[in-house]
Amino acid sequence: MPRMKSTRFFLTLLLLSSLLTTSGADWLQWRGPNRDDVSSEKGLLKSWPEGGPTRVWIFTNAGSSYSGPAIVGNKLYTLGTRDGAEIVLALDANTGKELWTASIGDVLQNDWGNGPRATPTVDGGHIFAMSGKGNLACVNVADGKVVWQKTMASLGGKTPGWGYCESVLVDGDRVVCTPGGAKGAIAALNRKTGELMWQTAEFTDGAHYASIVPAKINGTDTYVQLTAQSIVGIAAKDGKVIWKEAFPGKVAVIPTPIVRDNIVYVTAGYGVGCKQIKIKSDNTVETVFENKVIKNHHGGVILVGDHLYGHAEPGWTCQDFKTGAEVWNHRGFGKGAVGYADGMLYCLEEGSGKVALAEASPAGWKGHGQFTLNPQSQIRNRQGRIWVHPVICNGKLYLRDQDLIYCYDVREKGKS
Repeated sequence: MPRMKSTRFFLTLLLLSSLLTTSGADWLQWRGPNRDDVSSEKGLLKSWPEGGPTRVWIFTNAGSSYSGPAIVGNKLYTLGTRDGAEIVLALDANTGKELWTASIGDVLQNDWGNGPRATPTVDGGHIFAMSGKGNLACVNVADGKVVWQKTMASLGGKTPGWGYCESVLVDGDRVVCTPGGAKGAIAALNRKTGELMWQTAEFTDGAHYASIVPAKINGTDTYVQLTAQSIVGIAAKDGKVIWKEAFPGKVAVIPTPIVRDNIVYVTAGYGVGCKQIKIKSDNTVETVFENKVIKNHHGGVILVGDHLYGHAEPGWTCQDFKTGAEVWNHRGFGKGAVGYADGMLYCLEEGSGKVALAEASPAGWKGHGQFTLNPQSQIRNRQGRIWVHPVICNGKLYLRDQDLIYCYDVREKGKS
């Protein structure tokens, strides 16, 4: 009897370990578990062979979209277009086989590329997805059945010039989004019903293109957002403005804020640059630095240790997070998006479709192989580029060029 109990105990531990490992690898939303494009994956290739890592599969019918993947277990969810509608698309993440689609609204038409821009968020048995025209839908993970929908227009929002790009945040019983406008720039909806819980009547900036980051700042659960005019901290419980700081955005403000403790870092392109602020214990704001070392358009910036990495117009740049000083700048690889895993940067050149593996090190840019996406989309708008961020999950590298979704095996040999 003691031996049987011991065996059961061991098997239970083994099962729990397996579940925790799977959960830790999931990429539930835009930029991953912490909305920072940092993957917890280990045991990955530290250099690529000529021609790049092995491609596992390619899916060719995702339609027009700049939506990235959300991956849970062996399922991949993204947004696309089909038959005149924007859709949520579910694939088998291991094989690329289509599982189901769900229509969430009419297709956004735009000179830089039609269709949705946001990455869906997966929470429990539901997926929350924002269409390019601002229709927020909740659909079932199992079969794509639409549970509820809410338009940003009904919350007073106006579709930004390049469409709604925000990937919504799910936090407890709240789905948090940025409709923008006079009724309140940020709103929280009931996760189960879509009903309005609160809206920031005292904060009314228009919607731009960044996504909200949750944080605990000075002991308070806070939602941090960036617009063309402001960096703002909103109380999660009731939508009250805790603190706000001016930001000189131009044209399009896109990158997601980075938050560490009570420090908030933001950046934008079009010559704007970057700014870091400190939220003091009394919730007043102190500017730590403001400069043009990193002017990131929309490829994202990643914080690893005490250094930031991203494309800075011009060149890939490493910036000291504490001081704002430039550590190095590399101009041998073109502008684009970035992901991070296991000590390495996965850099995507938006114009050519080249993908490079480089060390995330303040010692300088050191490449460890590259390849070019092939084939590339034939339906991409002539003004569009390959703008979807790289995702590293479950030993795989996922990339997208409009209707084409690619999956590569980036594990070290012998790793599983």
